[in-house]
Amino acid sequence: MKNYAYPSKYACQDQDIIYLKEEKEDMRPPFFHDADRIIYSLAFSRYMDKTQVFTFQKHDHITKRMTHVIYVSKIARTIGRALGLNEDLIEAAALGHDLGHCPFGHVGEAILNKISLEHGEGSFNHNIQSVRILKNVENYGNGLDISVQVLDAIMCHNGELVQNKYEPRKKTKEEFLEEYAASYYDNKVLKNLKPMTLEGCVVRISDLIAYLGRDIEDGIRLNIIKQTDIPKEITNVLGWQNRDIISTIINDLIANSQNKNYLLISKDVFKAIQKLMQFNYEHIYALAYTKKEKAEIETMFKTLFNKYLTDLKQKNGYSKISKYYKVMSKEYQNNSKERIVIDYIAGMTDQYILKEYNKILKTKHNRKEV
Repeated sequence: MKNYAYPSKYACQDQDIIYLKEEKEDMRPPFFHDADRIIYSLAFSRYMDKTQVFTFQKHDHITKRMTHVIYVSKIARTIGRALGLNEDLIEAAALGHDLGHCPFGHVGEAILNKISLEHGEGSFNHNIQSVRILKNVENYGNGLDISVQVLDAIMCHNGELVQNKYEPRKKTKEEFLEEYAASYYDNKVLKNLKPMTLEGCVVRISDLIAYLGRDIEDGIRLNIIKQTDIPKEITNVLGWQNRDIISTIINDLIANSQNKNYLLISKDVFKAIQKLMQFNYEHIYALAYTKKEKAEIETMFKTLFNKYLTDLKQKNGYSKISKYYKVMSKEYQNNSKERIVIDYIAGMTDQYILKEYNKILKTKHNRKEV
């Protein structure tokens, strides 16, 4: 395997890659190989029909999960190239960071978290589920053998927790696995995750950069907000168009992070980011679903969870989840039935979960389809 040295002394070098199990050498650089495996995974193809923010809005130009992931990858590689970091590692982590998102975005995530806690399976968080998919679910339950550095960057990518300084924390393979396991049951660990590489830090901040301005544009397209609604204290620093917000934050980050073992955002830009996040939460995210829609989604998740769990326990061979279970590895089948159902629902696209729920409605009192 050829060694590709990256200009920055703080970059993760290819020869330092860590695997969970032995890996054969390939003509491709190792992190480049990780990106290929992620792109060709089944979970990656399902990005196409997964919600970013808005689900029940008919508009061709509203962001889907796939669009967001491509934006994160492009932004992160731009920053990584400017700082002399490992772009292959960055690309792999960026492309895989949201694989664990369930149908209907963060609304669905909150509901599945409630279900998971109620059934003793710990908390459900999409960043942890993304790791689980690559490590334990893909390839018929055998996993894809993605490197620890990429899995760790995915696990620690939480773009909702904004900081002005992003500094990596070195970890061994064992420490990564301990953090991953603890994240299901210890919120303190979950909220204090730090990437083991500077590349992981780049992906984390890029997740934020990718959605802030784009969500503003989507809100304007859907007439939820107007351009003039955004406070001047934000637009005077960041601009209001997506391209201006992206450019301002990237340039500020690069200027303040050159030749450092951490990423830094200036105080003014950081304050404007915090205010923009608050604005988005109050004027966009809080209005993305009605109370009725949220209640219907929760009913949908709970109905399907109970149905699939019963099907597995009663060995209903005609059920979709029984067919899924049957083709999975023996190791995967050793998971609790509850965990298997959570994996299955989390992997669904928006349209697929609606389709499956409507099948149930048709058999019960001829209820109207959702």
